[in-house]
Amino acid sequence: MPTRSIIITSEFSGSVVAKGATDDLSAQLLRHAGFQQIDDWHGRRHRLPTTTPLADKVAITTHATEMLRAARYEVDLPPSLNTARMSPPGHPLGPYAAGAELLKITDRIRAAENGADLQQAVDHLLHPEHGALERVREALEAAGEQINDLDEETYALADRFGFASEFVSSAQSELIDSEAELRRVGTAPEVHTAARTLLDHRGTALATSPAAAKAKVSPAPGSESVQLNATGHPPRTSGPRR
Repeated sequence: MPTRSIIITSEFSGSVVAKGATDDLSAQLLRHAGFQQIDDWHGRRHRLPTTTPLADKVAITTHATEMLRAARYEVDLPPSLNTARMSPPGHPLGPYAAGAELLKITDRIRAAENGADLQQAVDHLLHPEHGALERVREALEAAGEQINDLDEETYALADRFGFASEFVSSAQSELIDSEAELRRVGTAPEVHTAARTLLDHRGTALATSPAAAKAKVSPAPGSESVQLNATGHPPRTSGPRR
């Protein structure tokens, strides 16, 4: 008996997630309302992307809830998604807006359905000029410089921020030029299988070719072929006359 309880929550990242829709009917209703279905090792769930405007989130979630309840499902819905009255949204992490933006990137990474989606999400971290890692490296470097400017006696603390900046730079160097590899994620096994199949076919063709058959029966260089006479014995060789 499929579960009859659906829980819809608003995540810190800004996405809306519906859990508990393990049967086909509830999943179909959520998709019809506008949710995207995800099936992975976490199980089946449905979500609205973080980029969905708040008004659309409320409208889609309300519509999905009405259909699910009409089909006799129990729906647990937070008040923020259960009203058409709109209020300016605040950052989910309060004053830590940068952390909230990184949560959105993490959500996009986890929701990637192929290598191309994954590469586009990770690019927000690794872009050499505008990526999050470059901004973190720059901020740590600036903090170390500012500490020195404010108090030269705290050079040890300034050095710690400088070292941290270098660690981030090392992480950037480790992941540089990874875009093409990220885009191939999920497709490499098929390429490798095709390559092995091609090699197998070539190996079979070479093994059955006339040249290969001739090579099998030809004597090795330096070896002598021995012919048998009619009696099945090697022919006699005449020695020197006495």
